[in-house]
Amino acid sequence: MSTYTRPPDQLRPVSFLLDYVMHPEGSVLISAGNTRVLCNASVIESLPPWLKYSKKRHGWVTAEYAMLPRSTAQRHEREMPSPKGRTQEIQRLIARSLRGAVDLDKLGERQIVVDCDVIQADGGTRTAAITGGYVALALAIKRLEKRGVVAAGVLTQSVAAVSVGLVEEQVFLDLDYELDLKADVDMNVVMTGDGRFVEVQGTAEGEPFQRQALDDMLALAETGIRHLLRLQDDALAEARI
Repeated sequence: MSTYTRPPDQLRPVSFLLDYVMHPEGSVLISAGNTRVLCNASVIESLPPWLKYSKKRHGWVTAEYAMLPRSTAQRHEREMPSPKGRTQEIQRLIARSLRGAVDLDKLGERQIVVDCDVIQADGGTRTAAITGGYVALALAIKRLEKRGVVAAGVLTQSVAAVSVGLVEEQVFLDLDYELDLKADVDMNVVMTGDGRFVEVQGTAEGEPFQRQALDDMLALAETGIRHLLRLQDDALAEARI
């Protein structure tokens, strides 16, 4: 089906399948159109070495990201033994975004690692990883609260992300692979539940773009993210904690 059958201001269908994997403290399979990312949050009762021996110790949230070999049209080589530059950049983006939702002091001397594995890629994998990763992280933290391991208030707010772009002089929300290939400008936007930006990544693929185009893309991204935040809340409201 052609991407142009979807209105430019409409998100692809988004769903969250909670507790997709039985072992992690929080597990979510997020689907955004044909993009699917498995997000698993693991609670580790120790700090990373660089933080363990620092003067001011607090909890930590980090992330790892990978694309499975046949998540793409042609086989994607595994990144062994360590991730490449693009993957490292995405991991850091996901981790920064998720830390924006957490009071690290209240988390205590433990870390939560959110593994985001792309099962199927059709554009927007990093933004889906952030949006789904938050739900997995929230599940893990809510379960820590229920067990009395941490006090209430570790989660300070929600966070979600979406892509937006300029295609043939029209602003489109939530670019799939087909639209991303055609985009003259593509952007990833991460926002918190209280309306603040964590990150805005935007690039002109050819001609530079006008300030008005930037404003239009940010406005549409904000609308899309607010819808994603509501979907996150609905999914967590149904969770078995």
